[in-house]
Amino acid sequence: MTFLVLLFAIAIGGIALSGAAVVWQMEVRREKEKELLFVGEEFRRAILSYANTSPNGRRDYPARLEDLLLDKRFPMPVRHLRRIYRDPLGPDGEWTLIRQQGRIIGVASKSQEKPIKIAGFGPTQSDFEGAKSYAEWRFVPNGL
Repeated sequence: MTFLVLLFAIAIGGIALSGAAVVWQMEVRREKEKELLFVGEEFRRAILSYANTSPNGRRDYPARLEDLLLDKRFPMPVRHLRRIYRDPLGPDGEWTLIRQQGRIIGVASKSQEKPIKIAGFGPTQSDFEGAKSYAEWRFVPNGL
């Protein structure tokens, strides 16, 4: 009888642990999703800052992400971004660079996973609603 009670307790414990693992995995993914939204907005802001501070009144976009770290177009270099963030959900941490005429106008994740968040985005992210994958979340300045 004691053996059956012990076996039953182990089975219940195993079920509880597997349920906790599923909840924990979902929470980790939610955190990575929040990080993706934050980092993507940092890139969007930095690219817009780079374009808006272009000399000669032209809106130039960076050729490389590193240009956002140290903008040498001015006598005193300008920093639009603190560091090159990694894609928190991408398989290799690298971004898909969205280019226009050879210049970077935005970034997107390489992840093909379905997003957890599908609604309730802010005004700069309203086009993310209903996206089928994180790769459809394109962080580009508005109007492009």
